[in-house]
Amino acid sequence: MTSSPPALTRIRIGSAPDSWGVWFPDDPQQTPWRRFLDEVADAGYEWIELGPYGYLPTDPARLTEETAARGLRVSAGTVFTGLHHGPAVWEETWEHVSRIAALTQAVGAAHLVVIPSFWRDDKTGKVLEDRTLTAAQWRELASQTERLGREVQDRYGLRIVVHPHADTHIDTPSNVARFLDATDPALVSLCLDTGHYAYCGGDSVQALEAFAERIGYLHLKQVDPRILADVVAEELPFGPAVGRGVMCEPPSGVPALEPVLAAAQRLGVDLFAIVEQDMYPCPPDRPLPIARRTRAYLRSCGAR
Repeated sequence: MTSSPPALTRIRIGSAPDSWGVWFPDDPQQTPWRRFLDEVADAGYEWIELGPYGYLPTDPARLTEETAARGLRVSAGTVFTGLHHGPAVWEETWEHVSRIAALTQAVGAAHLVVIPSFWRDDKTGKVLEDRTLTAAQWRELASQTERLGREVQDRYGLRIVVHPHADTHIDTPSNVARFLDATDPALVSLCLDTGHYAYCGGDSVQALEAFAERIGYLHLKQVDPRILADVVAEELPFGPAVGRGVMCEPPSGVPALEPVLAAAQRLGVDLFAIVEQDMYPCPPDRPLPIARRTRAYLRSCGAR
């Protein structure tokens, strides 16, 4: 008889609109927001992220009412930034970030996930800028991200967690390490997305050990290694790669999530671990069965 894995007492499991095929505030191909809330609760999750700003209600009272009615709470909001462009983009960035930070704070969450801007269009593959930053751009990325962390912390009481992401400048293990080395741990933490890190050649268990003091948040995701090999060989942009199914249902892909969760538990801090299986676009009846199976699988890994 096999024994159950130890309970992951420091890990709080949730899901996100991403796992229901939601990438945009409004899109006819996406699951309607009420259905998302109904189904994420039905699948056994208690925590959610806001997803793209405007997808869920942006009135805090209404959003709180809608989530509470389903036994749900919000773990984080998400913003996209191009901070390597320096002070010239600060005002535009802050206008976007402050709106989302205010809603995130108002619904009781404590984290703001920060995703760097894409160097190529995630739909068309059009190259928007050089995929490699100059030394000056790295300095701006570090200093402006610290500024963002300070402002978000001071004004909204939130902690920013920067999300390495495919087709951005913070992607590979070496670029993640370079970014963390250049930023203040008091202001900038890491959202380790296991799928994106694998997509970009990284090992999440190694990252949890190497960057232990910087880990502030987790996204749980897997990649299909066979599809990924084709994506890399064809230099396919991230959007079309998702359309091919590069992000797959656990536990069929990599990395194995049980050792990742065990390594996260060993950090000895409370962490959100939010399931994000990129599926855009997807048929409306597809997400719920996957979400139920994924929640059951994570329970089998000790994530109660």
